[in-house]
Amino acid sequence: MPHIAATSTIDLPYKTKQQDVKQQAKELFSANFPQTDRLIFAFDNTEIITRNFCKPLSYYTKQNTFEQRNNDYIEIALNYSVQAVEDCIRKAGISKDDITDIVFVSTTGLATPSLDALIVNKMHLNQHVNRSPLWGLGCGGGVSGMAKANMAAIANPNAVVLLVAVELCSLTLIKTDYSKSNFIGSSLFSDGIAASIIKGDNYHQQNNKVAYVAASSKLYYDSLEVMGWDFHDTGFKVLFSKDIPTFIHENVGADITEFLTKQNLQLNDIKSFIFHPGGKKVLDAYAEALQVEGDFLNKTRAVMNDNGNMSSATVLYVLERFIREGFEDGYGLMMAMGPGFSSEMVLLKLTNG
Repeated sequence: MPHIAATSTIDLPYKTKQQDVKQQAKELFSANFPQTDRLIFAFDNTEIITRNFCKPLSYYTKQNTFEQRNNDYIEIALNYSVQAVEDCIRKAGISKDDITDIVFVSTTGLATPSLDALIVNKMHLNQHVNRSPLWGLGCGGGVSGMAKANMAAIANPNAVVLLVAVELCSLTLIKTDYSKSNFIGSSLFSDGIAASIIKGDNYHQQNNKVAYVAASSKLYYDSLEVMGWDFHDTGFKVLFSKDIPTFIHENVGADITEFLTKQNLQLNDIKSFIFHPGGKKVLDAYAEALQVEGDFLNKTRAVMNDNGNMSSATVLYVLERFIREGFEDGYGLMMAMGPGFSSEMVLLKLTNG
């Protein structure tokens, strides 16, 4: 089966303390959002310490147009994607000319030609690379992208697939949106860029092999309003329901059991939980639903504490931390929930040495 040869992540240049973001949000919202004083403690309840931002905090106080913010998205996404890809290529021990496929995931900006085409041009990748831009999967996009990258490698055992996830959530902030969703979103979301190299079965990696086993996608009926965007002249207006943790608590246990049963596995066979954090309440919902002993989401929580919720890219930051800090031999489960409302899962087999 295919395996993940390398993963790289970007620490963006404007890492910001959560308490500084909290203070700025209070100043921006208090005059027009009556619930500011009552809800400002949401910033503390996230347990986020620092946020990964692509712009200095002062940028978000300005009345930037949607056009300007989207232009910034394209420029920043391209520059840091190339940086992540170059680092990933180095780690994987390949040449850029070896890349046969590219899967590009994002939900926080618009570009046509898509960003993958811009990456191919800037890096002078193979002109015949197979391109698959994925848009609109939100927080679930990193896991879905990983599944699709591995499917490309299954179809071609000689494939070297590049997966890139870019989410610049902070650039979607609409300064004049005084809704509760926008206020809560401003306490959670940040920016992340990550890349992975997936090699087909005809390639072999000797150390820290992270092999693909299976994947699962699920779209829940009648839940379209749980998470997503409304599109306005001013940009992307964030929508998400306070019921997300409840939705996860009610569904995730059975969904994981069903998926693992198809692979003749049980929950206690999973040694590494590579989950998208969502937020503290989401992590608590996972813990309550799965009842796994110990702090099984410690690396997921650490990534959230250090960076905030980086949408689809976050789970690749968690994967990178597992690869860098070490993992227990056995099965690993990647999981994320996203708009739709939907769930995405990828089963991995992790082997040291």
